[in-house]
Formats: sequence, structure tokens, C-alpha cells
Amino acid sequence: MFPAMLRVSLVSLLWGCVLIAGQLHPLEPAQYQRLPPLRQRASIQNQWIADRISRIPSLLQKYGAQAWLICQREHAEDTIWWSVKNATDFDAHRRTVLLFHNNQSSLAGAPSPLKWIDNTGDVWPELLDILHQFNPSRIVLNSDEDIAFAGGLHSGELSVLRRELGQYWMARTVNIPMLAVEFVAKKVPGQLAYYQKMQENVWALLEEGFSDKVITPGVTTTEDLSWWFREKMQCLNVTTWNQPRISVITKDSFPGWSGSDDIIQEGDMLHIDFGITAMGLNTDTQHLAYVLTTNTSDPETDVPQGLKDGLKKSNRMQDIVLDNMKPGLSGNEVLRRSLDQMKQEGIQGQIYSHPIGDWGHDAGSVIGFLNLPDDVPVIGELPILQDTYYSIELYAYHFVPEWNETIRFMQEENVAWSDESQSWHYIRGRQEKFHIVFGDSKRGPVLLEQV
Repeated sequence: MFPAMLRVSLVSLLWGCVLIAGQLHPLEPAQYQRLPPLRQRASIQNQWIADRISRIPSLLQKYGAQAWLICQREHAEDTIWWSVKNATDFDAHRRTVLLFHNNQSSLAGAPSPLKWIDNTGDVWPELLDILHQFNPSRIVLNSDEDIAFAGGLHSGELSVLRRELGQYWMARTVNIPMLAVEFVAKKVPGQLAYYQKMQENVWALLEEGFSDKVITPGVTTTEDLSWWFREKMQCLNVTTWNQPRISVITKDSFPGWSGSDDIIQEGDMLHIDFGITAMGLNTDTQHLAYVLTTNTSDPETDVPQGLKDGLKKSNRMQDIVLDNMKPGLSGNEVLRRSLDQMKQEGIQGQIYSHPIGDWGHDAGSVIGFLNLPDDVPVIGELPILQDTYYSIELYAYHFVPEWNETIRFMQEENVAWSDESQSWHYIRGRQEKFHIVFGDSKRGPVLLEQV
């Protein structure tokens, strides 16, 4: 055994080597990427949907079911509807009933799903006739009490099903939440190239928004900046799934999670949490920026070292989480292993990472919650799946000598599973250097070398 002081020194040295070896910050500034016109997007999305639906028979076989019945009404859609609908459908019509099947027996070669759109009740005799011919022994309903993606059957529709299908068929219905979870969570290969374009647009927004092109210290507020991001998204023909939340973090104050309506000043550290939505996909990113102090006799030319060290500590936490994110493990197992490793390396912080894709908080296992830092019931026990995207969301505590204050350094980057390397890869690198606002110097956005 090494002496305690030597063990700490070795851990610190190892941590430093890992940080130097990482270098995952993009080398070149991001460029705005043009997504296809809406008509072309719809065609691309519909092919993705068809590819994903083609997997359902094998999923039914995997989970020991023969059919998956989804029943909904306009304005009361099942959660799964949004992942199986045509790109030009904006809601379910009347009553929309979908019967996915395993392509066997009397339904071999039949379309899947079989689909009814009706508000007269004619659907029920036809559905019963199909069920009698097909004779499935297990019919999945989305009736789970804990997992939203497997619990989208509204109570009114469940009552209707009980009345119209009767005890004979309702006795064959089952709740298999992993069927819905795996269907929504797993992506098809064609989606990644467009997701990468979206992520580069996120970085381009960040690099422009966190610059003196947009921010005038002493004038611009965090609310001004938040709405700049929203307006810029409109120009890019994308939208969002949450309002950009921007906070000022100073040595004297630490705002909450919802953003703050502060006037941005020189010497401020800025934090943003936002994502964009396009082509049925969502991103989720948190970055940090710093406003240089220039109105002094000794103007700053770089970010204070204590802040840079705090960001590096968050980067190390990202490494730890990804190293432990082995498919097949539960989110809680990944969380426990990561927290143990953080403790060994002397890092304090919190992990609250989640799947992302069809939704900002997508189907799949979560790795911690803000209010459940050590263990998450139910959805934390789900397995980590391959062929999914994740948002590595966390923060590290770090003491900043220049401020004489311990600060949370919050980071969030999106990753995708690679079958080729059998590992997780950042969609577009990760933030290892602060975005810099030059204040009154008006030198424009420049990526300074920060080591």
C-alpha cells in the first residue's frame, strides 16, 4: 500500500494525464449546417420511422408477445404515437387504433401496424374479427404505472377497450414496459449524420451567442440572451423543447436552475442549458462562458485558472461516466461505479445523465436524478441499451481560489453508441475550453488556447 499522501499525488498525476490526453474540444469553430428543406426532411423521417417499425416483430418475439395494441383519440395520444406517426401527421385523428403484430399466422404478410381511424365504433367488430383469426396469446397494452413511454394508454380508452373487447381478450393483455422503451430508445444508423449537423448548429449558436457579437457587458441581460437564442433558432428553421436557461455565476451569488434575469458584467461566468429540435430529434447541452475584465489597469487576457481547473474536473467526471456506461448494466449500477471512482479520485459532484433522441428526456435508463443522487427507483434499474443516444449531464464542485468560493461546474454533452468501436462517442466533441466574451476590447470571438 502507498502512503496516503503518495496515493493522492498519484491520483492527481493520473487525472492530469487523462485530462491532457483527452483533447476532445473541436479544433475548428463550428459552422452553421443547413438541414434539408421541410419536404425532404419528411421523406427522410418517414424512412427512419419505417426502419424502426420493421424492428417491432423481432421486439415482440424478444419479449414473448404476439401483438401490441395502441388506442388513442385526437388530443389524447399515446406516448408511442409520436415515434410511429408519419412526419406530416401532427396529431391522431378521431380514434386511431394501431395493431402491431409479429407477422405470423393469419397476419403473415399483412401491414404492420393494421390501422383504423374511426369515430363511429365500426373499428371494434373489425378488430375483434382480426383477433379471432390471429389468436394472439399475449397482447401488449401501454398501461405501465411508472414508465411514461409504456404508460400512454389513457384511462378513458382503457375503459372502452374493456367494454368492446370483453373479458376474453382483455385477459390476454399484458404490460411489458421494455417493449416500448427499447422501441423508442434505439435509433437507426441514418439518423446520426443529421444529429451531428444539429449538434454542430448547437455549437455554432453557443460560439456566436457567447461572444461580443451578441453580448455587451453592462447592457445585455441573461433574458436578452435567452431570447436571442430562440430567435436564432427560428432563422435556422429549428425549434426547441425547452426555453434556453442562462445564468450568471459570480463569486457572490449562485442562481438557481431556471436561469436569472441579470445584467451581464465583466468578470461573470455564464452558464446555459438548452437544446434544439428538428427532424424528430432533440439535443441537450450545457456550456460555460466567461466575460473578460477589460476596464481595469490590468485587463484580463484569459479565463482565471481556477475556473479552467473546475471545467477540467467536470471533464474528468464525463470520462468516468462514459468508462462505466457498459450496455447491459442498469443506470443505477453505472451511477454507483461512477460515484465510487469519483470518491477514489477525490472529486465531489453529482451525476444526472439521461437518454435523448425522440424526446429531450428520452426512453431508457437514467443515471441519477438531481433529487435522487444515489439511486433512482424503476427507471434507474432499466438496462443501458446499445444504439441509443445519451446526454451526459453532471456537475463537479471546485474551489476557485480567485473567488475564494466553491462553485458547481455544470456540463452536458450528447453521445452516441458506436457498434464499430463498441463504445460511446461524443456527437461533436465536448467543451474543454470556455467560450470567451471580450467585453470592451471588441476583438471578436476567438478560441484561446487554454491549458
